[in-house]
Amino acid sequence: MTFKFKTTINCGNCVRTVTPFLNALEGVESWKVDTENPSKILTVDAENTTAEVIIETIEDLGFDIEKV
Repeated sequence: MTFKFKTTINCGNCVRTVTPFLNALEGVESWKVDTENPSKILTVDAENTTAEVIIETIEDLGFDIEKV
């Protein structure tokens, strides 16, 4: 399943901040942030996880995130 989110992850340092946490989420197969897109779209390919788990993880790191 592919999830897409609008975020405030807007630079390389931000990506480095979220990397270990997204990589550690059970079920996440791959992910990427399009920092060139004005909406900073985070795309997550995952099995056996929910959008809510991803949202909670990113919010806990201090970023805004909403499902699109």
